[in-house]
Amino acid sequence: MGHGVMDNKYMQLAIELAKKAGKKGDVPVGAVIVQKGKVLSKAYNQKNARNNPTCHAEMLAINKACKKVKNFRLENCEIYVTKEPCVMCLGAILSARIDRLYYGAKDKKYSNLDNIRFNHYCEYVYVENEECASMLSNFFKKRRKKAE
Repeated sequence: MGHGVMDNKYMQLAIELAKKAGKKGDVPVGAVIVQKGKVLSKAYNQKNARNNPTCHAEMLAINKACKKVKNFRLENCEIYVTKEPCVMCLGAILSARIDRLYYGAKDKKYSNLDNIRFNHYCEYVYVENEECASMLSNFFKKRRKKAE
């Protein structure tokens, strides 16, 4: 879909959240949901911290936002994520009817955005953020060194 470069305060907030996840041993991914120019919710990966495979940043942010608006439909919302969402998170983004997804790093192994079709359309915008990509690669380099 879309591709661009942007300097955005919401992506910067997602990066700060991702750093928290990385410091706690989770994959450094952060997510921010914005509705009409205001932050509705934010979260970071907590899969390891909570021993729960569904505690991805996007899932946690979506759950918080839905509770806040008291509706599963997150209309007039955008989500900013530091990494391309997995299939589970993409399904939740589409099911929540989020209008636009911005992501800062592609998932080189499991790219999902070009092959999935749902009954709801969401614009995907790859914003090519070097900090997002390097944060992820550094995290996995450290993890591989520990495993040696």
